[in-house]
Amino acid sequence: MKIYVCGTRGFPNMQGGIETHCEELYPRIARLGYDVTVVRRKSFIAENPVRKEYKGVKFKDIYSPKITGFEAAVHSLLTIYYAYRAKADIVHIHAIGPAIVVPLAKMAGLKVIVTHHGPDYDREKWGFFSRLVLKTGEFFAAKLADEVIVISTVIKDILKRKYNRTKNVHLIYNGVTTLPNHSQSTGFLQKSGIKPGKYILAVGRFVEEKRFDKLIEACIKLKQKDYQLVIAGDSDYETSYACYLKNFAAENHVILTGVVKGEALSELYGNAALFVLPSSHEGLPITMLEAMSYKRKIVASNIPANLAVNLDADSYFELNDLNDLVHKIAGQLNNGCTEKEYDLSLYDWDTIALQTKEVYVTP
Repeated sequence: MKIYVCGTRGFPNMQGGIETHCEELYPRIARLGYDVTVVRRKSFIAENPVRKEYKGVKFKDIYSPKITGFEAAVHSLLTIYYAYRAKADIVHIHAIGPAIVVPLAKMAGLKVIVTHHGPDYDREKWGFFSRLVLKTGEFFAAKLADEVIVISTVIKDILKRKYNRTKNVHLIYNGVTTLPNHSQSTGFLQKSGIKPGKYILAVGRFVEEKRFDKLIEACIKLKQKDYQLVIAGDSDYETSYACYLKNFAAENHVILTGVVKGEALSELYGNAALFVLPSSHEGLPITMLEAMSYKRKIVASNIPANLAVNLDADSYFELNDLNDLVHKIAGQLNNGCTEKEYDLSLYDWDTIALQTKEVYVTP
């Protein structure tokens, strides 16, 4: 079976939840015997030399305009053309923005799978036109896709409530790679001026809905001199918000590591005193699952996607309530615990790959 994949900028070692999702999922799908081609966005590929494949997954790198709001739609349109020419059996589209091309894929005679990663039109960065594209993509996915995969019960409920779609909807969670032996190295921390066990960690893109500026405000108000704030990530584009966040962080001695993967990211998770996810919008946050795999204490906003993970009540703060965020961070730092155990059985990537394979073979 020949599968073409779009909706991701690409992988390996690229920032983003969908990128991490695809990097973990498709090598496993390839190992199950499928012919998988991931269509990457050429403008984001910085490899030298450029990879043609990764762990059994083939790559095709094609043009996409690096223009917010148009990038995913144009790239997905070109992907459908290449999938049709390659006589693909399935095109697997990730996210509702790229799903704008579902009608074209159906006209081309392709079986269409859409993974709905979350209602992206709720993100604060989008204007009217971009929100319209995203909502239209969600509509096409709900009404026309052969199969829809949702990564949380929250998204499943959206499809049922808004579009009355209950058939051929498959709940398959995001996953996390649990490591029996986390990194014991602290070389990256030392190089970055970070004290092991004495910092609060956040990870993600520098976009408004991650609310990293509010986290900085909370740490200023906390007046906790024993702990540093470390934010791992960056922006895809030099937006006004990203510039503001970087300046605000520098003014308040926040450590920005840039995009971090591999051993360095393992060090950051494994030595953090606390992980904080202050987002106003998520699908099913892989960064939270990663923090759980490292047994880190967590403080997260009480949005539906985060609540669906079922952390303890003390791990959630009221969104937009700065005082509650400060209170919950202080409580976690002062409760005497250094680690927490979590049940991650629902988020096993090998199981997720098998569940996805079953969707592919659905008549």
